[in-house]
Amino acid sequence: MSSTSIDDLLSFEEERPAPAGRSRGGRAGRVLRALAGVAAVVVVLIAGLRVVGLRVSLPVLVAGVVAFFLVRRVVTALAPPPPPRSGSRAPAGDDDGVWNWGARDALRTAINGWERPLDWCAGNRERFAERILPRIGELADERLRQRHGLTRESDPERARALLGDRLWTFLSTPSRRPPSPRDLAAIVAELEKT
Repeated sequence: MSSTSIDDLLSFEEERPAPAGRSRGGRAGRVLRALAGVAAVVVVLIAGLRVVGLRVSLPVLVAGVVAFFLVRRVVTALAPPPPPRSGSRAPAGDDDGVWNWGARDALRTAINGWERPLDWCAGNRERFAERILPRIGELADERLRQRHGLTRESDPERARALLGDRLWTFLSTPSRRPPSPRDLAAIVAELEKT
């Protein structure tokens, strides 16, 4: 279990405001960086054109590079926001009514989180006691904590009364064999009643 408390999750600290003053040189710094970028691109283009054997007027070349930088800046400023991640939910208005079985959702993840270990522990008592029993115990503790404000460790007598003898015995003493699906369903039903 995590050691993070609910107070840690719900606490909010304001971010410190950026220090007053110019950031990274202000407007003059941005202009100087842009001019340095234009000069670097012009020098590279002149060298590349000379290697190929072409000559272009310097003002035309500078004007072309400046125009390219301006167009690039305008396009990035007007670019639409990036598309949503592929795993996110579609807005409610776009639902076509067909279930996407290939999509990963929280329910399928939760089911797989139980189905695989249960299948893996089907005939092995040690695996069941090591993998599944602690999970069921965590569920029972969480259920008791949410509904009654206690856990099996904090108030064992009251927890035993709330869980019932069958569920308490199941959680506290490992059985000689893993429970059958019917027994496990009955235990889960008892857990849901608490």
